[in-house]
Amino acid sequence: MSHTKQEKMEAFGRLLDIMDELREKCPWDKKQTNESLRTNTIEETYELCEAIIADDNNAIRKELGDVLLHIVFYSKIGEEKGAFDVKDVCDSLCEKLIFRHPHVFGTEAAETAGQVEHNWEQIKLRERGGNKTVLEGVPASLPSVPKAQRIQDKARNAGFDWNVKEEVWDKVREEFTELQQELSGMDPDRMEEEFGDLFFSLINAARLYKINPDNALERTNRKFIRRFNYMEQKAAEHNRSLKEMSLEEMEVFWNEAKNKFSE
Repeated sequence: MSHTKQEKMEAFGRLLDIMDELREKCPWDKKQTNESLRTNTIEETYELCEAIIADDNNAIRKELGDVLLHIVFYSKIGEEKGAFDVKDVCDSLCEKLIFRHPHVFGTEAAETAGQVEHNWEQIKLRERGGNKTVLEGVPASLPSVPKAQRIQDKARNAGFDWNVKEEVWDKVREEFTELQQELSGMDPDRMEEEFGDLFFSLINAARLYKINPDNALERTNRKFIRRFNYMEQKAAEHNRSLKEMSLEEMEVFWNEAKNKFSE
């Protein structure tokens, strides 16, 4: 399904009109602030991610609408404060996209996605006046796994990376050994530090092998949930709860679940 540009503009204009009316007439919408919306925005973003993982186009469309509502909402609040409006948001984005894509809108060349990413880091440093560090652009509020990915990507674009990707496994083994040594000392702070180092090195390995560690972990989460729910269901069919069963008994149902849910 595809609509004309005019139809798209009319739909966006309708959304802006509805937002104006809600802000004027709805008691809930009238009292919202940037801060009150913030946690809801995070929730909506995660719901969009859930729809994307499920590859559900209807859900993606719906969740994109919810995220777009928040963008329009923040823009309306900005307009009321006299700070900016939705046109300013769009103009700022357009200028940034043009500036960061000189291989499309300018004279620079970039034949691969990797070259584009490398150029982006250099462009963003120039964009900030060249007075900030490579890693300063990583949002402090990012969850730990995507933050590690962004840190490692930026370090790579600055030239700090493995020459041969297979060498990363030496680092993984090194960090695993250091964690094992700290586990024997039972110092919680040191154990946490070394576990973090191991986790960081595994995320680095995932990056080098073009595996998204967040997606990989979520895939395992879902697989575990399916298998655990099956095990719980089978226990209930035998009029028992998992707490009443031995590990050996649960293992039987778990192996059945593994055969049933390989993915």
